[in-house]
Amino acid sequence: MAPTLVLLVLLCLSTALLTCSGGGGGATRIRMKLTHVDAKGNYTAPERVRRAIALSRQNLATSMRAGAGVSAPVHWATRQYVAEYLVGDPPQRAEALIDTGSDLIWTQSTTCLRKVCARQDLPYYNASASSSFAPVPCRDRACAANDVHLCALDSSCTFLVTYGAGGIIGSLGTDVFTFQSGGATLAFGCVSFTEVTPGSLHGASGLIGLGRGRLSLVSQTDAKRFSYCLTPYFHNNGGSSHLFVGAAASLSGGGPVMSMPFVESPKDYPYSTFYYLPLVGITVGATKLPIPSSAFDLQEVYEGFWEGGVIIDSGSPFTSLVKDAYEPLMDELARQLNGSLVPPPGEDDGGMALCVARRDLDRVVPTLVLHFSGGADMALPPKNYWAPLEKSTACMAIARGYRQSIIGNFQQQNMHILFDVGGGRLSFQNADCSTI
Repeated sequence: MAPTLVLLVLLCLSTALLTCSGGGGGATRIRMKLTHVDAKGNYTAPERVRRAIALSRQNLATSMRAGAGVSAPVHWATRQYVAEYLVGDPPQRAEALIDTGSDLIWTQSTTCLRKVCARQDLPYYNASASSSFAPVPCRDRACAANDVHLCALDSSCTFLVTYGAGGIIGSLGTDVFTFQSGGATLAFGCVSFTEVTPGSLHGASGLIGLGRGRLSLVSQTDAKRFSYCLTPYFHNNGGSSHLFVGAAASLSGGGPVMSMPFVESPKDYPYSTFYYLPLVGITVGATKLPIPSSAFDLQEVYEGFWEGGVIIDSGSPFTSLVKDAYEPLMDELARQLNGSLVPPPGEDDGGMALCVARRDLDRVVPTLVLHFSGGADMALPPKNYWAPLEKSTACMAIARGYRQSIIGNFQQQNMHILFDVGGGRLSFQNADCSTI
């Protein structure tokens, strides 16, 4: 843990300085418009890809630094989709990164200590200005749902959360949240200290966690399911991506629906938060890759520490595969594309070693199919796993992972994906997400 975070933890033990001050849970229907973090910038398609590469590298590097032979999955360093919402009475605007890999909902607040919160595009949330805000007592079950929590001097709940990108400290409260459609009273983190990698928040106010834990948006609204549909990075026809929670989440129209059971998540935090999928094989064109059957297994390496497995992540830009799957994929694509491969552009290819001319992409690159137990196949056309690295060159947008595999959002473009948390299944169908 960073020295400044340690100092703030000690501060939490001795003072109520970090407490926000001011003034449910039934099933509901929530709809949110999602905006890609690069939408506010005037980036070209290759520039967007290089930014995504940089974020993916950061994720991998942080994971590898976890060290000592065992590393917990690293998340949030690469969150990519932002939702705007209102919080409080009278309502205050806020923006949050959407994260299927964490639980806590949080926003930076006006109690931020000087120069220790991240820059954001909107004003900090002011709990004192909201008549509907209430602090959560430290003996409340919601407080205990935080992995690291303690009592402030006024008996409110102080928490600490660490991510791959850094950490946050604040106090837990409740307030009224209003989304594009629907709303709820939610427990959330009123953050007073933020120490994260510069740029990690992308100007947003905080995070909305969609994980399996008790403090996620899904759990607090007693939602049994949620879904999202992500428009393409580069050609969204002016349409927006959307997230649906609760009764609003369903699959309709589009192509045939594929479905699979989730792999049971470990009970140990943070692994208990994630959505693991039963990936069993990969086919490139007509060739099934020679991947060991154990390559995608989730295994406990020693008590409380797990590695391997495959998670689906709304925030990681690109899919990453462990070595035993990545190397056969590279070898087979190199064999099939032999005469069509071109050198990666520039000195820094971002790890994208296989490239073709953009004009040849749809003609020469084969479809890639991810096979899941239960018979579900996720077919990825070239545009869902190759990306433009410059005007004339496209390169494979799948990276080599470290100890676990992740299905990233670039591979989920124009798929409507339904998380049936209550039923323990994930379903998906091809769709034009700009029309949903």
